[in-house]
Amino acid sequence: MPFQQQLDEAIEVLQASAALVPAIDEITTLAADALLAGHTLYTAGNGGSAADALHLAEELIGRYRGNRRPLPAICLNADIGALTCIANDFGYDEVFARQLAALGKPGDVLVVFSTSGHSPNILNVLRTARTKGVISIALLGKDGGTARALADHALIVPSNNTARIQEAHTLILHAICEEVEQRLANAIDGVMA
Repeated sequence: MPFQQQLDEAIEVLQASAALVPAIDEITTLAADALLAGHTLYTAGNGGSAADALHLAEELIGRYRGNRRPLPAICLNADIGALTCIANDFGYDEVFARQLAALGKPGDVLVVFSTSGHSPNILNVLRTARTKGVISIALLGKDGGTARALADHALIVPSNNTARIQEAHTLILHAICEEVEQRLANAIDGVMA
């Protein structure tokens, strides 16, 4: 597909995503509230979505735009020892759920990335989040798959193209970072005023 056609398609998906603004505002506020209250944000995904999960967690632990205190974020697909141990002993469908079962606490937030919403390991971690009292956010595509009904907050990018879905997911994860950093900056300004 020529780049111009890809660009046109990306613009079309982003314009269609304007309908998601209220839902995006809701999840960014929810994630920021949890982090600023001292809760942990967990992320998970497979393949390219694993990279998105890593991206969000590292932006929160490190920094997005400006220097600020590190925030508690754990990417469940980052620990190769845990992944291979759990996959070997319990099966790949349990690699995220078992970690969240061990670490998650009520009030924490789970953000999963899935273009299809059908990956068994994503579905299982969403079920575990529900039993642990962890708030779940699913960034999805296509029709949302089974994950749509399992997540507390499902956000479905209006596209069937995996690349376009992942591009929109990157924009949304950056929106979460923007909200968190703005809220932190406002809190610091309020203390200094």
